[in-house]
Amino acid sequence: MTGVFMGAGGPLRGIRVIEMGTLIAGPFCARLMGEFGAEVIKIEAPQGGDPLRTWRKLHDGTSLWWYVQARNKKSVTVNLKHPAGQEIVRRLVKGADVVVENFRPGALEGWNLGWEQVSALNPRLVMVRLSGFGQTGPYRDRPGFGAIGESMGGLRHLTGFPDRAPCRVGVSIGDSIAALHGVIGALMALRHRDNAGKGQVVDVALYESVFNLMESLLPEYDMFNFVRQRSGASLPGIVPSNTYPTGDGKYVVIGANADSIFKRMMAAIGRQDLANNPAMAKNDGRVAHTDEIEDAIAAWTSGRALDEVVETLERAEVPVGRIYDIADIVADSHYQAREMIREAPMPDGRPLKVPGIVPRLSDTPGEIRWLGPRLGTHTAEVLSALGYDDAAQRALRDQGAI
Repeated sequence: MTGVFMGAGGPLRGIRVIEMGTLIAGPFCARLMGEFGAEVIKIEAPQGGDPLRTWRKLHDGTSLWWYVQARNKKSVTVNLKHPAGQEIVRRLVKGADVVVENFRPGALEGWNLGWEQVSALNPRLVMVRLSGFGQTGPYRDRPGFGAIGESMGGLRHLTGFPDRAPCRVGVSIGDSIAALHGVIGALMALRHRDNAGKGQVVDVALYESVFNLMESLLPEYDMFNFVRQRSGASLPGIVPSNTYPTGDGKYVVIGANADSIFKRMMAAIGRQDLANNPAMAKNDGRVAHTDEIEDAIAAWTSGRALDEVVETLERAEVPVGRIYDIADIVADSHYQAREMIREAPMPDGRPLKVPGIVPRLSDTPGEIRWLGPRLGTHTAEVLSALGYDDAAQRALRDQGAI
């Protein structure tokens, strides 16, 4: 393929990614690679495109989420069920480095675009496959959204208060966790390919990605038959680490669970007796006195306004934090100083505040080149680079292939 597909700078400059996915996990995975220089060609259905285009809050009929999730991507309309559309993808694959897909297992194979078919065209290709339950196993064919992955992976059981039903985190955390594992897997597979000359499949299951973050749940169960339960805002077995009420009706998060920090915390709130108590010098001892410690902290915070609590504990070098909503985030000087609140023009030219790029690389930082494009914006450009002239593209449109 020609240089038209080259991205801007960044550590992934020269890497070409074909995204065949919708909504969250696959597109977020490809988005992260695009932010660091990869050329991301997003394949969308000609009729409607990615459903995310109309999710949540809309501006002129397009989701504001879309503008972030699809930034730096080229939108190309292709009907994957049409033989001529499948041929377009096969041509793209020949010059690609990574394919990202999050269809149900077997869907790509049904369209003659499965791993066996595409790797035969390009043995150096890496394919990232994100699904609810993975490409193998008895559950592989089940539909599995992020909510199911969060539930089966153990996260939902731990989220919320013990006297209430399990609840969810307020964002699609399971899909995003899977996307991060997809990026990690892709980069490792590319590294292997550069050494060994051969690509491979990165099989990411949503439930496994969530389970991977479950810390010590499994060994605790195996050794002690212990099943951790919901604990509200506290972190069980690590004391003190909790959310506490303040005198002005707000809440503050305090993490004073390191031994030296605990002593500073107790001194700052006037509880030198607890600071000097040898039984509480280590975390295991503090766990045995959880109620006493938590009551002391809550009594102190409840008698003071949030600002006073934060200022006092910051002076004592105790980790403390306000609970931000998005308005707090936008107004925060630290967010602004680190350029985590950015502005970029939408396709109609209107500036839109969008999140900055994470992680921060000192020499090859990521960048926002454009926000999510209109459906099919780059179809002609990409197909021309593949050798389809104007007449051929008109024929493909007439056939319903693009």
